[in-house]
Amino acid sequence: MTQQQADFNQGLIDFLQASPSPAHAVNTMVRELEAAGFSELNESEAWQLQPGQGYWLVRGGRSIIAFRLGEQPVFDAGVRMIGAHTDSPCLKVKPNAELLHQGYLQLGVEVYGGVLMHPWFDRDLSLAGQIYFRNEAGKLQTALIDVKKPIAVIPSLAIHLNREANKNSEINAQLHLPPVLGLDASADTDANGKPNPSLVLREWLATWLRKAGHNVAEVIDYDLCFYDTQPPALVGLEQEFISSARLDNLLSCYTGLQALLSSKQPAATSLLVCNDHEEVGSSSATGAEGPFLESVLRRLSGDEQEYQRMMARSLLISADNAHAIHPNYADKHDENHGPKINAGPVIKVNANQRYATSSETSALFRHFCDLAKVPYQHFVVRSDMGCGSTIGPVAATKLGVRVVDVGAPQWSMHSIRETAGTKDAWYLGQALQAFFCEWDGD
Repeated sequence: MTQQQADFNQGLIDFLQASPSPAHAVNTMVRELEAAGFSELNESEAWQLQPGQGYWLVRGGRSIIAFRLGEQPVFDAGVRMIGAHTDSPCLKVKPNAELLHQGYLQLGVEVYGGVLMHPWFDRDLSLAGQIYFRNEAGKLQTALIDVKKPIAVIPSLAIHLNREANKNSEINAQLHLPPVLGLDASADTDANGKPNPSLVLREWLATWLRKAGHNVAEVIDYDLCFYDTQPPALVGLEQEFISSARLDNLLSCYTGLQALLSSKQPAATSLLVCNDHEEVGSSSATGAEGPFLESVLRRLSGDEQEYQRMMARSLLISADNAHAIHPNYADKHDENHGPKINAGPVIKVNANQRYATSSETSALFRHFCDLAKVPYQHFVVRSDMGCGSTIGPVAATKLGVRVVDVGAPQWSMHSIRETAGTKDAWYLGQALQAFFCEWDGD
């Protein structure tokens, strides 16, 4: 691993650690964009854009579009786009979450996305996300919260009480996943004889916000998820692997952001979109199936004819991690399409359009890899297995734009802790930079 690769991976580790929720990921990206001189745009205001300048805008606090306007008109040069997603499968806290069972305080959770449930047991869990509160003046405000310290655990059932656990252990999300936060203190009362308010989640959150310097009268609502407090780490005898939560798909968000920041004076407009809600189908105002990206592109193009000309010259790289071949389950892959870790980004192909890659867009991405002097691989699911999907087909259908679906190979997708290669994020980043900075459009 070269020093450049080591520095890149440390940046990725810092980004993962700072981004326990989609809202935190967006906030972390905004800080980097601001430091690089990008300016904020507001969807409700008129835009006055200057070639060569970078801009960003956020929708819902959890989806972001950032772009650098090129020197050439968009209807002549098109837009070079990278798409990723900010969300990861997790356990989200329900609105009326408090549960008191057998003398323990728990919180009810809802499974978000296709969670691999077993690895969530016996982890040191914390909470992060968005909170909406009313201040003392009666104004509704929002803030991010990251508790950071371990405050909960989902204990496994001892094998003595479930002798078939290693053969067949079904998890009921309603009954078996509520994390334990502590002992039931409901017998404690305040000076007025009322139950101790520390048991009420909203009051606990309000206290946390006040300690963080916010003027909080009442917490109104929240979007909170549990996460594993174990930090990202380099793993392996030669540190060949990076192990972390949320590699799917914050790795792609980070590599796409670094590629955009590298495009200093582009001839064509370079754009990064990181949507929320990919893990649950993308059908939302902030998801890839919503109008966020299309509305920005239409504002960049002007009238309808210029928009259509722009889209015909544009390309979107949908970056979302791919399934690396597992040494213990190699039969789960097609024998000629099993991507290996640290062997380069993966071009994802599916004849039934679960991925939007075509032979044209696959050839283009190979060209970007050749320009960057990095290897590449292919993934095609076994013909007797179902195939996952990502934002690529959604964007292709909605926008009519050319799309290639790619991603860094990883193990343990949708687990609470995933593993990728220390070279692959770098390889992907180099290919994306070549797309933005070196490709002449032909």
